[in-house]
Amino acid sequence: MPAESAAGNNSPATATPAVLVALLANLERVIQGQRPSLELLVCCLLAGGHALVEDIPGSGKTTLAKALAASLSCGFKRVQFTPDLLPSDILGASLPDSQLGTFRFNPGPIFTNVLIADEINRASPRTQSALLEAMAEGQVTVDGQTWPLTPPFFCIATQNPLEYHGTYPLPEAQLDRFWVCLTLGHVPLEIERQILIDQRRGEPVAQLQPVATPQQVLDLQRQVLEVTLDDSVLDYLLRLVAGTRQAAGVRLGVSTRGSLQLARLARARALLRGRSFVLPDDVKTLAPAVLAHRLVLDNRARQTGTDRRAVLDTLMQQIPLPR
Repeated sequence: MPAESAAGNNSPATATPAVLVALLANLERVIQGQRPSLELLVCCLLAGGHALVEDIPGSGKTTLAKALAASLSCGFKRVQFTPDLLPSDILGASLPDSQLGTFRFNPGPIFTNVLIADEINRASPRTQSALLEAMAEGQVTVDGQTWPLTPPFFCIATQNPLEYHGTYPLPEAQLDRFWVCLTLGHVPLEIERQILIDQRRGEPVAQLQPVATPQQVLDLQRQVLEVTLDDSVLDYLLRLVAGTRQAAGVRLGVSTRGSLQLARLARARALLRGRSFVLPDDVKTLAPAVLAHRLVLDNRARQTGTDRRAVLDTLMQQIPLPR
């Protein structure tokens, strides 16, 4: 029996939650012609992950992050990453309190719901690593004391992959914390024309109204955990991940963390599509954005200009969908 039919008999289809319909409609008012990228970002939010938006300047990376933050009734902060940025500029620091004669913790911008880490690769590795604990565990440790972040916590980082002067490439450990890596690229000219027309009335992102609350986001994240992941679909996912560890030109394949994140994201996509079960197509559609940026190519592959997405595309063509 096909995986879709088996899952469908046990888990009847549902309708896409109204709040997600409204959220995507809100985002499309600002970011036009980019529906797949918008859905990917929303899936990442539903899965409880973090997103890296990698594209050329002027493609709307920061605007996309701001539009999502404006669409949620959540706190959000934006940090412009620069070479002189320190970890304490993100996490906060203990400052002397003259009245009490002791030290008082002054929280940094990371204590928010949506954090925009703009041009993250312009900061030093030490500063980049300040995000690791927050992204992995939802907490930060300063001066030996741990401070929890208020859920939901969603980090959206941006970077320009073409400019290397004055940048610090993200190390593998940092890249592995980003559940998805997405790009926007150029839109067709007719859509770009409409964008120019809309800009006559000012910045559309400034006119957005919130369509979701933090509690609604948390409720949706819990609903994701209730989505069924059939064994045949799970096996397909594992074959993809195992294939990355054996693919030609790959020195280091996808970790178990990547498997877990792809599974959670596939369940989030099912919920976004109004289903209570995951289809193989959910895994196949998400795999490039979830797995490619985690691949570490060997020296020969890098010297010949091999692209990580091309390696993954070749692998996916070799592994058939479950029947």
